[in-house]
Parts: sequence; structure tokens; C-alpha cells
Amino acid sequence: MKKSTSSIDKEIGSRVRMRRISIGMSQEKLGDMLGLTFQQVQKYEKGTNRISVARLVDIAKILGVDIHFFFNGIKSIKPESGFAEQETPPYITGVMSTPEGLQLIRTFTSIKNQKVRKSIVQLVSTIAAESD
Repeated sequence: MKKSTSSIDKEIGSRVRMRRISIGMSQEKLGDMLGLTFQQVQKYEKGTNRISVARLVDIAKILGVDIHFFFNGIKSIKPESGFAEQETPPYITGVMSTPEGLQLIRTFTSIKNQKVRKSIVQLVSTIAAESD
């Protein structure tokens, strides 16, 4: 019987994708370096297939990050209500997992003028409201 994947597998896969995209590496290139097909890399990134620890160590080396990069902030047990830290909203991971999102964040954070930044936020909010 095949083991099912969990939300943690999806989160780790998402972090692999985010890092791979942020350094400009294709799924094909990562797959080649791991001796895998790009489809296998795709399954890892979507959390469809679980990444073994040994494979994750290899991925960390290739992507130039410490293995802890994939685990920082992941909680194995849901915190009880109260004063526990809130989890990162899924839309943040979603934005960081796309080339457009990374480009938008990089470009936006390079704008030093506070008025210009506020104008951009207003413009994007208006566009989003009109596209509903």
C-alpha cells in the first residue's frame, strides 16, 4: 500500500520550487543533476511524491541552501489555540513559488519612495477588485 503524502510534504515541495525558481533553475536542470526526470521533480514540488531525507540533502546542496531551509517554521503538530504563532498564510508561499511573484517582490522592494510604493499597492488593489 502506497503511503500518502501530507501537508508537510507539500510545504517542503513548495520550498524546493521557490528556491529553484529564485535561482533561475529549471525543473529539467534540477532533475538532470539528481538523475531524475523533470516529471519526478514536478511531483516532489507539488507534494505528490514524498522526498526522502537523502534526496532532500542532495537537493539542498544543488540549490545552495542548508537542509534547515526546507524545515524552518514547519510544525509537526497543530498548535493549540492561544498564544501560538500563526502559520504563514498559504498565499505567501503561492506567490513566492511563481517566477512572476518573485519578480514582483524583488522589484517592489527595490522601490525606496514610500509614496510610489503606496500608489502601486492602490493600483494593484484596484485591478484585483475589477477582475472579480
